Amino acid sequence: MEQLTLTSQKQNLHRTHTTMSPFSLSTLSHIPPPATMRSSPPRWFLNGRIFLKVASASADYASPKVVVTRERGKNRTLINALETRGIDCLELPLIEHNQLPDFHKLSSILSSTSFDWIIITSPEAGVTFLDAWKAAGTPKVRVGVVGAGTASIFEKIVPSSKQSLNVAFVPSKATGTVLAAELPNYGNGRSSVLYPASAKASNEIDEGLAKRGFEVTRLNTYTTEPISHVDQMVLEEALTAPVIAVASPSAVRAWVSLLPESQKWDNAAACIGETTALAARKLGLRNVYFPSNPGLEGWVNSILEALQVNSQLHKV
Repeated sequence: MEQLTLTSQKQNLHRTHTTMSPFSLSTLSHIPPPATMRSSPPRWFLNGRIFLKVASASADYASPKVVVTRERGKNRTLINALETRGIDCLELPLIEHNQLPDFHKLSSILSSTSFDWIIITSPEAGVTFLDAWKAAGTPKVRVGVVGAGTASIFEKIVPSSKQSLNVAFVPSKATGTVLAAELPNYGNGRSSVLYPASAKASNEIDEGLAKRGFEVTRLNTYTTEPISHVDQMVLEEALTAPVIAVASPSAVRAWVSLLPESQKWDNAAACIGETTALAARKLGLRNVYFPSNPGLEGWVNSILEALQVNSQLHKV
C-alpha cells in the first residue's frame, strides 16, 4: 500500500508525490531556477468569475495559476497575498457554513458557566465563538487554539475585550491530536473544557482530552456543506489551473466530488495544514503540499512551491 510520506523541509514545507522524491526549496541546485513570474493585470472578483480591468493582455494571463476555494467573501486575504507576488487567481468557493442549534446554546453557557479552557480549532469556529462570546457580555475566558491561523482570528477583537479573552495555549504542532496531548491541566484534578466545533470535526480532541481526565463539553455550533451551485464555466477553468488552494477537509471533499470521472486531474493541492493534506491524500490526490504550521504565510509558501514544481515539470 502506498504510504504518505511527510518530509520536513527547510522552510517548514511538506509535499507528497507518488512519482517524485521530496526535496527542499533550498536544495534545487540540480534543477534550473524557475522562470520569473510576471505581474498580472488587476482583476475584479465577482460571483466566482474574474474580469480583467484592461482591454488587452498577453496570452500568459489567459489562465489563472491558483484556484482559491474558501467560502465566498473569505478569499480576499489570500488573493491579495498572491497578487503581490504576480500570481493570477480564480475564486471558486467550494463550501458554505451554516449555524446549528448548539450555536444558540453557546452564549447562554458562556454567561452561566466558567471553564478552565475554551478550545478553538479553526478560523470559522473562532468567528462563531466570538459572536456568542460578545452576546454573552464578553466574560473572562482562557482560550487554547490549534495553530497560528486560528489564533489570528482573536487579534481582530477590540483592545478592551482582550482583557477578558486570553489566548493562552498553542500546541507545538498544529493538529488536534497534539493539542489534546499537550493542553495544560489547570483544574483541581479535572479541568473543564468547552469545545465549540464544526459538526464535521473528528472526535480526536474530545476523546484525547477525556483520556487525560479533562471534562469536555462539546457543542456543534456550525456545519460545513458543499456549495449548492457551481458555475460550470468557472469549474472548467479551475480544472486547468496548476494549483488549487484548500483550507479544510470539507473543501477537499467538495473539490474531489466535482472532478469529472472521464478526466484524470493530477495538478497540485496546496493545503493550509496537515489535517487538510491528509484528507487530500486519502481522497486520492497525488500532489499535495502543506506547511508544518497552518497560517497565511506558510500556506502561501506551499502554493509557491507547488507552482515552482509545476513550472519545472513543464520544462522537462
